[in-house]
Amino acid sequence: FQVVESGGGTVQPGGSLRLSCVVSGSGFEDYTIGWFRQAPGKEREGVACRGITDGSIRVVDSVGGRFTISRDNAKNTVYLQMNDLKPEDTAIYYCATSEYYCSPIHDPNSKRYEDWGQGTRVTVSS
Repeated sequence: FQVVESGGGTVQPGGSLRLSCVVSGSGFEDYTIGWFRQAPGKEREGVACRGITDGSIRVVDSVGGRFTISRDNAKNTVYLQMNDLKPEDTAIYYCATSEYYCSPIHDPNSKRYEDWGQGTRVTVSS
């Protein structure tokens, strides 16, 4: 698959952004889509995932209540709505595809994701 993220930018603390992940290629509906982020000097971490066919969802605890993940199958797009952004949310956000199930109780594991986008930068600063 070809994966393209967009929607990043610079916002003040408390602001919102909506990231988009467009996946090109047949069979999109059979895959899990995950969002990850990598802050400067830190390892990449899972943020959320969404199973396309079964609708399974996982949003990691550190962003729960502020971030939501949704999909638009007609547009082959998965969104990450980010509200009440904090400086610690500053990172490059990546989208990726996986054949593995999106577990509602386990954080997304980047090792199980195959096709990655180039990332979109999110900066939260006053």
